[in-house]
Amino acid sequence: MEILLDIIRSVDYNILLLIADKLRGGVLDPVMTVLSLMGNGGAVWIATAVLLLFFRKTRRAGVAMLLALAAGYVIGNLCIKELVMRPRPFVTHSDLTALLDPGDPWSFPSGHATAAFAAFGALLFSKGPKPLVIVVGIGAVLMALTRLYCYVHYPTDVLAGTIVGLLAGFAAAKIVEAASRKLQERRSQSHI
Repeated sequence: MEILLDIIRSVDYNILLLIADKLRGGVLDPVMTVLSLMGNGGAVWIATAVLLLFFRKTRRAGVAMLLALAAGYVIGNLCIKELVMRPRPFVTHSDLTALLDPGDPWSFPSGHATAAFAAFGALLFSKGPKPLVIVVGIGAVLMALTRLYCYVHYPTDVLAGTIVGLLAGFAAAKIVEAASRKLQERRSQSHI
C-alpha cells in the first residue's frame, strides 16, 4: 500500500512541476489567481444558485445547487479534510510557491473543486438549462485547474473534490426531485 501511495505522491508532484515548467509565470498568474479567488466560500456558485431561485423554471435547480453545496462543504471540508489533514503542496515542497493564501492548512479534498462540481452536478442532474449547464461545467473545470496552477492543491485533491462534488450534486438533485414530486402529489390530493 505504501508503494502505491508513493507512486501517487510522485505523480501528483510531477504534474505540479510540469505546470511550473510549462505554464506558470506571466499573464496567466493574475488571471488564474482571480479565477481561483472567485470560488472562495463557494461565492460564485452560491450566487448562481440564488439567481436561479428567482425564476420558476430554474427554481428546483437552484435549490438542488444550494443543497449540494451545503452537503459538499460538510462532507469535504468539515469531515474528510479534518480526517486526512494532508498538507498543501507549497508546504510540503519548498520549490513550489503558492500564488494565494488558501485560508486553511489542509489540502485533501479541494473545497473549491468540491463546490464547483457540486454546483455543476446539481445543475446537470436536475436537468437545468443546457447553456447554463455547459457554462457552469466549464467554470467548474477552470476552478479545479486554478487550484493546481496556484499550487494550493495536488491533482488527487482536485480529483477527490470533483468526485465528492458530483456525488453531492447527484444526491441533491434526486432529493429535490423526490420532494418536488411529493409536493405535487399533496397539492393534487388537496384539490380533489
